Amino acid sequence: MIQSIPQLLTFDEFIDWHPEDGRIFELIRGVPTEVNPNGPHETLSGWLSLELGIEIRQEKLPFFIPKTATLKPYRELAGYKPDVVVLDERHMAEEPRWQSQSTVLHGVSVALAIEIASTNWRDACELKLGELKLGDYELIGVREYWIVDYLGIAAVRHIGRPKRPTLTVHTLDAEGEFQMAQFRDAERVISSSFPSLNLTAAEILGQAG
Repeated sequence: MIQSIPQLLTFDEFIDWHPEDGRIFELIRGVPTEVNPNGPHETLSGWLSLELGIEIRQEKLPFFIPKTATLKPYRELAGYKPDVVVLDERHMAEEPRWQSQSTVLHGVSVALAIEIASTNWRDACELKLGELKLGDYELIGVREYWIVDYLGIAAVRHIGRPKRPTLTVHTLDAEGEFQMAQFRDAERVISSSFPSLNLTAAEILGQAG
């Protein structure tokens, strides 16, 4: 799913660097890293975008879902592209890089970021599951962060034993720390950003086929 280019870039160099063939990259520890999701991953991310978009319209929430956006943490050698990101239009005027670079600097602008675990997570789970991205999102104040592990392949320390498909929701508390809740099977997913959302973990996790 991910291919790396062995050249360290700063965030500004990364933003100015454009692959000629239109491929999508993240910046991970200074390395431009290609994001190339498989079919089930794309099916699930597209379905989530549609369902959340319907929720935004029905509940008249001040959110929107960009096709792609870059989240910049405090660390200089990083720039992340969540599989789905929901932005809060009330804060976009305060984002200095949004108009020219589709880049978000402030966590308050992010109502929800979603990462979908795919087959590569067996090798990159530390990177994806908190030692890097989760900590960075917490530090900049992203309000809610989902990890959608539809294959149940994350490390046991993250999803427990027996390993099962799991949707993990991290919600920022009043002290600026993520509080974790996990949902499986017929459990209704609880979201602070989408309080009226009426979807079970099984409905979401099952969309990948």
